[in-house]
Amino acid sequence: QVRLAESGGGLVQAGGSLRLSCAASGRTVSNYAMAWFRQAPGKEREFVAATTTGSSTYYADSVKGRFTISRDNAKNTVYLQMSSLAPEDTAVYYCAGDYAGRGSSYSDNYELWGQGTQVTVSS
Repeated sequence: QVRLAESGGGLVQAGGSLRLSCAASGRTVSNYAMAWFRQAPGKEREFVAATTTGSSTYYADSVKGRFTISRDNAKNTVYLQMSSLAPEDTAVYYCAGDYAGRGSSYSDNYELWGQGTQVTVSS
């Protein structure tokens, strides 16, 4: 059974940066498309970014140019580098995996989910 564990969240001032990590255990995720989603209080979970097994990347328009998703298959870890953070980026960020996926922005396509890590951006 594959488990995903996010880390790296915290409190940061607007304009600052954070790097989130998603460590997989139990099995390699090199055959999984991996993604980050986020959910702000009172809002639906939304797509942030995805990377395929071939390391193609996809981003939500709201984060394009500010966030970078990457993966290190040797470490079985996926990262989300976030910069120029704004208060509207405040949310719980979730890591997700889709076996043999293509980097979909639809959360229903992902069968693996972590517990989430809180990111709070103060103004």
